[in-house]
Amino acid sequence: MSRTEARRRARVRVARLRHLIAGLLALAAAVTATACTTGAGDDRPGIVVTTNILGDVTREIVGDEADVTVLMKPNADPHSFGLSAVQAAELEQADLIVHNGLGLEENVLRHVDAARASGVATFAAGEAADPLTFRTGDDGGPEGEEGQPDPHFWTDPDRMRAVTGLLADQVIEHVEGVDPGTVRANADRYARRLTDLTTWMETSFGEVPADRRALVTNHHVFGYLADRFGFEVIGAVIPSGTTLASPSSSDLRSLTEAMRRAGVRTVFADSSQPRRLAEVLRAETGGGVRVVELHSESLTAEGGGADTYERMMRANTTAMVTGLTGD
Repeated sequence: MSRTEARRRARVRVARLRHLIAGLLALAAAVTATACTTGAGDDRPGIVVTTNILGDVTREIVGDEADVTVLMKPNADPHSFGLSAVQAAELEQADLIVHNGLGLEENVLRHVDAARASGVATFAAGEAADPLTFRTGDDGGPEGEEGQPDPHFWTDPDRMRAVTGLLADQVIEHVEGVDPGTVRANADRYARRLTDLTTWMETSFGEVPADRRALVTNHHVFGYLADRFGFEVIGAVIPSGTTLASPSSSDLRSLTEAMRRAGVRTVFADSSQPRRLAEVLRAETGGGVRVVELHSESLTAEGGGADTYERMMRANTTAMVTGLTGD
């Protein structure tokens, strides 16, 4: 063998050895990273919640007994938000999925269905809340939805209080490792707070005269609140239970006529949606319509004034009372 050939072969052997060492080092690094991220914390049970309103309630009930992951970001629209591939995978790894149901999370429900089909336990809070159905009002009601279940049950704190006990049952039944006594105590404590919330809302809404207890909103979202506290839903700018629909000129004309008959001069617009549609209605009526912003379908970020379910309900109640009683 020539000296040149020997050197060539030596270089090949060294290159192969370096390649092998590099591969072993990469494998060792991966094993170390996995070990660092799969400690005792990752052994904790996990609950995945679709909407941030239900996420807040679930955390109140679960406390430190399990990890709670909320998919919907603050100020998002539950009708239109979607999931990343990572979030969709999280659903199938959960011990329990909590979702609203009744068609609310329109772009997420197929992922929930897929996780359920793979064996993951799911709890549809809206379906357990004695749901109301959309009803036709003077404006023609939610187009194509009369008789369909209304998913916005959380605007009635009494229904949310009932859901807390049912949710606690689901956590205890399906999430291994939680302490049933702690979960039940958390749920009972939170239920008492929601009872106090209902009482406070009743007192606050008592300031609204009978001839002003009429609601017009961006879309049909406050049917449960109206049913609980004695309001009439005159109509909505978007004549539907979803923000994904759009109003026609005849819809707006019918609504403005209903508003004139009822003497309504205030429109409540959801904070997660642009106020353009409510502004269009203001123009349609010739001005003089006040637009009041509510947090009806999403919590805000921390410090945003409606970053928990309770703060959202109190902020909305205060805004509605002011909007309906102001000159």
